[in-house]
Amino acid sequence: MRLNLNGRNAWVCGASRGIGRAIAHALAEQGANVTLIARNREALENVRQTLPDPDQHQVLCLDLSDPDALKQAVQAHLNQAPAPQILINNTGGPSPGTVFAAEPASFEIALRQHVVAAQVFAQALVPGMREAGYGRIINIISTSVRQPIPGLGVSNTIRAAMASWAKTLAFELAPDGITVNNVLPGYTATERLDAIINHRAERAGVSAEQIRQQMVSEVPMQRFATPAEVAAAVGFLASPAAAYITGVSLPVDGGRIQAL
Repeated sequence: MRLNLNGRNAWVCGASRGIGRAIAHALAEQGANVTLIARNREALENVRQTLPDPDQHQVLCLDLSDPDALKQAVQAHLNQAPAPQILINNTGGPSPGTVFAAEPASFEIALRQHVVAAQVFAQALVPGMREAGYGRIINIISTSVRQPIPGLGVSNTIRAAMASWAKTLAFELAPDGITVNNVLPGYTATERLDAIINHRAERAGVSAEQIRQQMVSEVPMQRFATPAEVAAAVGFLASPAAAYITGVSLPVDGGRIQAL
C-alpha cells in the first residue's frame, strides 16, 4: 500500500496540540515536510522539535478569524516557501452551549474561523496542487455532522456547513485529481473534550467523572479515541493509496454513531 509522502509538503492547522499535533506527527513520519499552523509560535516550535528531522519542517503563525489578514499572510508565506500538496483544516470548536442561547455573533465568528478560513486556504493552495498533479484537502470536523451533539449548538451548525462546503468542493476538484474529505472524530482524549465534560458537569451539578463515564458508556468500544488514532485515518487519506476516495465523511468514533 502506497502511504509514503516523501517529497510532499503538508500544512496542518491547529498543530500546536491535540488532534492537530498528532496529525503533524503522522504526516512527518510518512515522510512529508510539515508546516505547523496555529497562533502560538512557542507552542509550534515545541511541536516542531518533536518531529522526525525537525529542520525539515516549518512553523507559521496565523489567526484564522480575520480573512483579509489570513489571505495576505498565506500568500506571503507561499512567496518564500514551497507550496503544499496537502492541507489539513483543523480548528478548535466553538464554546459549548445550546443553540437557542447562542449569541448571533458567535455563529459569525465560528463561520469565519472554519468555512471562510478553509475557503481562503483552498483558493490560495489549489493552484499549486493542480501544478503538482497531487492534492489532498482533509477537514477535521465532528461526528455531529451525522448526529448532532447536545450542548454544542454553534459547533453542530458550523461543522455541518463545513461538511457541505467540502462535499461541494470535492465535486469541483475531482477532475483535477484533488480529493476533499472529512474526518469525523468521536470522543477523543483532548483538552477540548475535557472542557466539554467540565461544562456538562457544571450544568448538571454532578462530577466530571460521572459525565466522563456516561460518555464512555455511549461508545461501543468503551473508551475514548487517542489523537493518534484520528491521525492514522488522516494519514491514509493524505496518501497516494487514497487517490480514488473523495467527498466522504469518515467517522473515527469507536462505533458511537448509530446511523449507517
